[in-house]
Amino acid sequence: MLELRGVRHRYGDRLVLELDGFRVAPDARIAIVGHNGSGKSTLLRILALLERPTEGTVLVDGRPPSGARRHVTLVEQRPVLFRGTTLDNLGYGLRVRGMRRTAVHRKVHEVAELLGIAPLLARRAHDLSDGEVQRVAVARALAVEPKFLLLDEPVSSADRAAAATLYRALAEERRRRPFAICLASHQLEDAYRWADDIRALAEGRLSPVTPENLFRVDLPATPAGVLKHVPVGPIAIAVLTDKSGPAILAAGGAGGGRGGGAVHVTADVGVELVAAISEEAVRDLGLTPGSQAIFAFKASAVRVF
Repeated sequence: MLELRGVRHRYGDRLVLELDGFRVAPDARIAIVGHNGSGKSTLLRILALLERPTEGTVLVDGRPPSGARRHVTLVEQRPVLFRGTTLDNLGYGLRVRGMRRTAVHRKVHEVAELLGIAPLLARRAHDLSDGEVQRVAVARALAVEPKFLLLDEPVSSADRAAAATLYRALAEERRRRPFAICLASHQLEDAYRWADDIRALAEGRLSPVTPENLFRVDLPATPAGVLKHVPVGPIAIAVLTDKSGPAILAAGGAGGGRGGGAVHVTADVGVELVAAISEEAVRDLGLTPGSQAIFAFKASAVRVF
């Protein structure tokens, strides 16, 4: 377990992170979502034991993290590779851990095949594109088999095919051995599709809601062009999609919209619906705890992942 307790972090006089608690279980698949400047990268650096929080405690398996650094690996959004070739980079962490040359060679080629970067092994680091650098950095991290893998916007420079390859590789590696992944992303679709624990960060604090209402559903098989009526608790949402089977349904824009909302309005109708609206809208609508409200969202705000 990787855990933060009572963490406050400042850069100068500016408070950038304020978390009463944050836990990463040994088998977690966490996505941290939030706008630029919300504190995602700072949170990952503290979890990775690269920065000490101004206040608070970082624990690994319930103890101070002395000697635990080797079990936590962070791949930053703009990773830096060592001089030399991709092969040199992938093998570096294994060599400093004392692994024999034949074992290093075998492991390097395994992760290179996994991430689809085998053709890059002889290429020098300064000749790689930004997307290739990201994939090499993730492969370098996987090679040392950390217990906790932290990824900061790992596909920000990747095309869709490369992003899909990376997520498949992570899933395959997790099937081979259990480890935790905590990923920060502004690409909500990828986060929703990949993670089973989504945490929203806003102005350095955990938000009580994710950017959209999310529901795990089972889409029925219907002929093309026919509406699917998907049960979500006691309500049904009509969806037009060719997809079927397990999926994530996101119903965004409920109530007064998500952007800039200062007040969270929650309705329990058997499932929880949440909207973020302005204080002015609360006054105009006369909303008070326990009052009746109508939740609505545009058809274009319903997405299936």
